[in-house]
This record gives sequence, structure tokens and C-alpha cells, in this order.
Amino acid sequence: MTITLRIIALLLILLGTLWFFQGINVLPGSFMTGQIKWAVYGALCAACGLALLLLSGKSRRKPPAD
Repeated sequence: MTITLRIIALLLILLGTLWFFQGINVLPGSFMTGQIKWAVYGALCAACGLALLLLSGKSRRKPPAD
């Protein structure tokens, strides 16, 4: 399950980064180019991916018994 979450998180980060750069007119050639709303969507998507990546790395082990 952890590997699946990490793959999804990385895809969200990559997709969000792509949308962000298209939104700020760095990557031309799309209907998203130069539209600020896609930069915002991309930043939110990348932030969600980063949060998911960080949360997927946390261990859910029980603390050792004394």
C-alpha cells in the first residue's frame, strides 16, 4: 500500500508542476498556457502530492511494550 501511495503522490507532484509551469506561461502549447487558474490548480495538486508523500512515509508501528 505504501508503494502505491508514493507512486500516486509522485504523479500528483509531476502533474501539478506541469500545470503550474503551463499556467505561468513557461511551457507553451496548451489551452492552459498563460492562465493563472491553472498555476493555482497545479500548486494545489503538487502540495497535495507532497503531503501524501510525507504521510506515506510515516510508520504505523506500535510502540514497544515495556
